[in-house]
Amino acid sequence: MAETTRQQVQDKAQDRLPGRVEAAIREQEAQNEVLIGWVQLTVVSIWAILYGLSPKTFAETARFEPIPWVLSAYFGFTVLRLVLSYRRLLPPWFLALSVIGDIALLMITIWSFHLQYEQPASFYLKAPTVLYVFIFIALRSFRLEVGYVLLAGIGAALGWLALVAYAMIVDPSDPMVTRDYVHYLTSNSVLIGAEFDKVLSILMVTAILAVAIHRGRRLLVRAVAEGMAARELSRFFAPEVARKITGAEAELAAGSGDHRDATILYIDIRGFTALSARLEPQQILRILADYQALVGPVLRRHRGSIDKFLGDGVLATFGAAVPDADHAANALRAMRDMLKATRDWTPDSALLAPGELRICMAAASGQVVFGAVGDAERLEYTVIGDAVNRAAKLEKHTKRLGVRAVCDHATRALAGTAPDLPVLVTSGEHAVEGIDGGVEIFEVREA
Repeated sequence: MAETTRQQVQDKAQDRLPGRVEAAIREQEAQNEVLIGWVQLTVVSIWAILYGLSPKTFAETARFEPIPWVLSAYFGFTVLRLVLSYRRLLPPWFLALSVIGDIALLMITIWSFHLQYEQPASFYLKAPTVLYVFIFIALRSFRLEVGYVLLAGIGAALGWLALVAYAMIVDPSDPMVTRDYVHYLTSNSVLIGAEFDKVLSILMVTAILAVAIHRGRRLLVRAVAEGMAARELSRFFAPEVARKITGAEAELAAGSGDHRDATILYIDIRGFTALSARLEPQQILRILADYQALVGPVLRRHRGSIDKFLGDGVLATFGAAVPDADHAANALRAMRDMLKATRDWTPDSALLAPGELRICMAAASGQVVFGAVGDAERLEYTVIGDAVNRAAKLEKHTKRLGVRAVCDHATRALAGTAPDLPVLVTSGEHAVEGIDGGVEIFEVREA
């Protein structure tokens, strides 16, 4: 059933992510941009509230009161960015501009402190507001793209260096530089080492986040690839088998398997071989697709798993992929529903006469081995056992009996007497080609 190993499927998926997966990642990034916008709006709102509540210590003769203007500009820019993020209209250049805008507005705010409070320029170097720079750098990690984090971190480091340089050269007669740490803490002087520590901290945090994001994105791509591999396996194999393959703790190898009590159901289209000789390939495949789309949902509804498609045949199992105490009863219920669904089945009335094709089926129960067979390069999950052979032989025998569905005595006995089972009519003991001894056969009827 599983015609490749789990690792092979995952490796192939990781070679190149398909467009739909890349689109899903881009959509997640777009959602993260919305989150970034709301965090930025929260930050500027907190700034505005704190500014409004804090006492104003600047003199009435202060030359300039820039904070309200800076906050208003930042608020407007943040709202615009948030609106564009909801509309998925944030191109890379605008995101880069947004990063630069965040850092620039923060630095301008800090720079304006010495004007607002009429202090030397070095006054703003002691402002704790610089700590907000780490919030802006960390925000860029939501997108899991290293470039934006580096842009924010390097921009913040350069911005702070510019502020330090301005504080040192704005008054040529007094560069405000000191080597005395106590004097630095108790005055407006500039300590080069302290400013170096701030810049180094900004760059180190940026580097750590960049490495973490790089590793995190690789894990994201791998997780998406594995998820895609799991979904693709579910399309080719029964979901239960796909989960077994992708959820295996160790790499699967030929020879691993389990004994299971199960019911095997073999389904076939009577008359299909002769029909396929006169139809075009596209017509044949269209009929098969209609047939498989008809039986697949019925089998899954009753906890059945499709082991494999065999041309116009379907080998299904109940209780093999996943243990099921009611495997025989569920198989019979599936047969009942398929008899109803396929009673007047004519997939293409232009090609087929009514009743020209008949879907027939047979069920047999017993202990089987469910596991992986093959070699190191190619594996197949399947069922092996007498019940598998018996179901196939019994299905062929339906033609001799002139019926559409039968089961053996073991299936009848295991199913019990549940009220929703189909009608089972014994036809006695028969000699079935390929089976030693007589077989008691029960015809399965809708009602």
